Amino acid sequence: MIGLCVAMLATPAAAHAQAATATPQDDAILSDPDFDASLPPLDETVAPDAGTPPSAVPPPAAPEVTGETPPAPIVPETELVAPLEPLSTFDADPPAETKMAADEKPPEIPYTVVVKGLKEVGLEPLFRDLSALLDGDREAANAAQVSARADEDVKLMERLLRSEGYYDGVATMTVNTLPNPENRLTVTLNATPGARYMLGDIAVTGPAPEPQAMALEALDLKSGAPIVAAEIETAEANVALRLPEQGYPFVAVGDRDVLLDERDHSGDYTLPVDAGPKSRYGGIKVEGDPVFDVEHVTLLTRFDPGEVYDSRKTDDLRQALIGTSLLSTVSVEPVRTGQVGEDGTETVDLLVRQTEGPARQLAGSVGYGTGEGIKLTGSWTHRNLFPPEGALSVAAVAGTQEQSLSTGFRRSNAGQRDRTFALGASVARQDFAAYNAQTITLNGSLARASTPIWQKRWTWSVGGELIATRETRFQTELVDRTRSTYLIAAIPLQLGYDRSNSLLDPTRGFRLNARVSPEAQKRTGSGGFDSYGRLLFEGSAYYPVSDALVIAGRARVGSILGAARDDIAPSRRLYSGGGGSVRGFGFQELGPKDVNNDPIGGRSVTEFALEARYRFGNFGVVPFIDAGRIGESSAPSLSGMRYGAGIGGRYYTNFGPMRIDVATPIGRKPGESRIALYISIGQAF
Repeated sequence: MIGLCVAMLATPAAAHAQAATATPQDDAILSDPDFDASLPPLDETVAPDAGTPPSAVPPPAAPEVTGETPPAPIVPETELVAPLEPLSTFDADPPAETKMAADEKPPEIPYTVVVKGLKEVGLEPLFRDLSALLDGDREAANAAQVSARADEDVKLMERLLRSEGYYDGVATMTVNTLPNPENRLTVTLNATPGARYMLGDIAVTGPAPEPQAMALEALDLKSGAPIVAAEIETAEANVALRLPEQGYPFVAVGDRDVLLDERDHSGDYTLPVDAGPKSRYGGIKVEGDPVFDVEHVTLLTRFDPGEVYDSRKTDDLRQALIGTSLLSTVSVEPVRTGQVGEDGTETVDLLVRQTEGPARQLAGSVGYGTGEGIKLTGSWTHRNLFPPEGALSVAAVAGTQEQSLSTGFRRSNAGQRDRTFALGASVARQDFAAYNAQTITLNGSLARASTPIWQKRWTWSVGGELIATRETRFQTELVDRTRSTYLIAAIPLQLGYDRSNSLLDPTRGFRLNARVSPEAQKRTGSGGFDSYGRLLFEGSAYYPVSDALVIAGRARVGSILGAARDDIAPSRRLYSGGGGSVRGFGFQELGPKDVNNDPIGGRSVTEFALEARYRFGNFGVVPFIDAGRIGESSAPSLSGMRYGAGIGGRYYTNFGPMRIDVATPIGRKPGESRIALYISIGQAF
């Protein structure tokens, strides 16, 4: 009605505007005398004045009788001409019964899911893990949402069936209606697997006979086996992995083709493979921001030029470059040279792209042990101050019973991969119950050692030490301690064999380690040099009972041959007790003691330890029992063993576990601690 009124009001104005602009020519065109004669006079059709009552308006004159039907009189509609009400007077709020609070949610519809047909083919557990219906807590906002989830699950069922070779499989779903006696929807998903398709003929197309045979062997697919998508994808990935290990670095695996035959429910499998040329190692090239030149990179390789290409050796080179800790990014990739040898193989160079990483490192640690007190360790290292891989480090120890300052030079990969040359100097002050000492040490070594990134099976070390130390020592004949100065020269040798799966947190395997140190000693006031040998053998084993529980055990025996105990500098004797030894006793507390109940050390040691390491998430609990003894003679023995037992807590980080152990000695003697506490990084062994 509003639109009609506006149109009627706008029409006279438009006509008036048109009349005002009409020309005489327009009047001639638009003039029609017969039409004008049939219209009533304007004074009879003019609307009454707004102030004149309708009763005062004279009725229109009767039309002249001409024999034709007169036009119907125009009766104005008062609703059309009446003024409109302002919009502000309208109530825009919906009726009270349709209002809903802004935070009020519509009631959710509960539903039940029934799965049929997948259990028989072993796919129901996987379906339940991926189902949209089962992921929705079995409630939905409305029936349409339930239906949408059911449609997704129908598609999921059919994908799972096809992935296991049921290519004729069909899935359907039904949903009951509300209301019903249960007042909930029931969605029934029904899978009809049909016949399972098996592999028919298996073929690899494209490569020469040698790589073709390698590809078929790597596929390891058998005719008559079910067509399982995951197994086929794994087999194809194996082709892309194995061929580069056997001389084909540029292999490209194409898109498979499986031709299904509905008659016998089989599928012929074809895989196109472009093997590329068989290749041999050539030279090394470096790009980017090279930290290492060609010569040093070549030193890190485990292959010789002319060898058949093996991607495992290429990856090994990349790992060795990462292990230097001097690169932020590094890549190693083969590059074709176009040089073909007489045997048809092509020479490939290795392109090493390097990006320099930070060379300086600050590190620190803190620990506590009964008998050792608090120990804070900090170090600064420049890993490439003397290129290549020549590191300088400065370290300090600040503890309640030990303080030291040391500096060292270390050349990694010194002339040969994995070989380290080191020189060091240190000054230290130690104040333990067994002895106090002020020591200056110079040492050097040539070693092959493991690192957290590159754990090695065999490790060894050959070194030399010069030590000047001023220490208190207990003299049996005087029943007292006196201070002496010792000059010691030692040649420490070490050999290790590691079959564990981790350096800081092993869970399986074993380790063996042997240390031998021939030593010569000159003590002030003595007539000449005392010579002796220090020997120590240690083994540990780790057995995983389950994914959460590991049983770990350790044994250690040691001996000093060739000198009496009282003639040996106290710091070079054997001791037992502490966080890395027999827990429950203080540091060096186990073994013979003087009249003041202070330990004096011995010439033999025997130790055992057993732990049950139970881990849950990032935390762990470790009950343990340790045993040990120190003997005055050089022969290790099991007589007089002392035991300690306790429990530990572990917090596992990405660099190793944080360890807190609490233990008590079994059969505690006077002067021994009731409770011993140890805090450190890494497992006890």
